[in-house]
Amino acid sequence: MKRACFLGVLLCSIVFIHSCKKKDTATPDPGPTTYELVELTTKFGTMTIWLYEETPLHKANFLKLSKNGFYDGTTFHRLVSQFVAQGGDPNSKDNDPTNDGFGGPGYTIPAEIKSDLHHVRGAIGAARDNNPAKESNGSQFYIVVASNSNTAGLDGNYTVFGYVIDNIEATDQMMAVPYDKNGRPLTDIPMTMKVISKTKEAIKADYGYDIPQ
Repeated sequence: MKRACFLGVLLCSIVFIHSCKKKDTATPDPGPTTYELVELTTKFGTMTIWLYEETPLHKANFLKLSKNGFYDGTTFHRLVSQFVAQGGDPNSKDNDPTNDGFGGPGYTIPAEIKSDLHHVRGAIGAARDNNPAKESNGSQFYIVVASNSNTAGLDGNYTVFGYVIDNIEATDQMMAVPYDKNGRPLTDIPMTMKVISKTKEAIKADYGYDIPQ
């Protein structure tokens, strides 16, 4: 009888230890999936930008520069009516307007041109020089402000890597700023960038934007 009790206690101990081990190795709940967005703020308000998964190199670079403050204090140095607003050049921080449009972080990004990402109103594209590989400048970008087919010729030639999902109207106010014959605003339009995280449901609720599948 004593032996039976001993075996019963031993068996219960083994079951208890096994149960504890299972709890210790259980995978924790990661919580809801979130997505990183970029808030671009000027004196005309804050625009919220979605970055496309289809252009991972440009997405990662834009997030990196936005997080480390690279864009803060740069300006929209070129405005073209019914076309685009261009910015992101570190040269635009200085007092020499003649060097705007020629700067960057010191590297380029391989082209990620996708046939299904078009230059529609609100599209974010990567600026570049006339290099045959169509590599993008490491920081300069433009926002399509046109609501017609003026920018269709850019498709297939420049990488579209994002889209303004909230307050594209801020660019309309920007375009009303007087600018010279080269498109440089006579009054600086500096920007700041901030990266935020939201769930798919919050993005839909806050901006009415459905994340592409």
